[in-house]
Amino acid sequence: MFHWLRSLLTRKKAPATMPEKIEKTEAQWREQLTPVEYNVTRAGGTEPAFTGAYWQTKSKGVYNCHCCGLPLYHWKAKFDSGTGWPSFYEPVNEYAVETRTDTGHGMTRTEALCARCGAHLGHVFPDGPKPTGERHCINSMSLRLDEKAR
Repeated sequence: MFHWLRSLLTRKKAPATMPEKIEKTEAQWREQLTPVEYNVTRAGGTEPAFTGAYWQTKSKGVYNCHCCGLPLYHWKAKFDSGTGWPSFYEPVNEYAVETRTDTGHGMTRTEALCARCGAHLGHVFPDGPKPTGERHCINSMSLRLDEKAR
């Protein structure tokens, strides 16, 4: 079994190591993803509220990046924000999710991206619960729940 997978299965958090970057051409991403998945994960789109596969999910597991499989969020950090998108108060470790300033749509927000492949995940807001006070508001389409990883 891969060391990182064994570690992930036996600990709350994934190993805190910088993931190796994955780079693909836009054509390669378009070949891998459906048009809707591409719009959300590669073009920064957003799925409509209350429609995604995981906004109400209570299942245990680890939420991985849909594009590259990197572990991003643990089910224990998931909470109901009432927004219609899956919300988490922290990523699995400090290296899983990168952020950058997003000034699109006439506002300034903090965009959340997969640290390995750069997939658009959603946005981070400062109105979440303790212990971090953060709300990672994430598109279900950017995630894949692995119920075997806990």
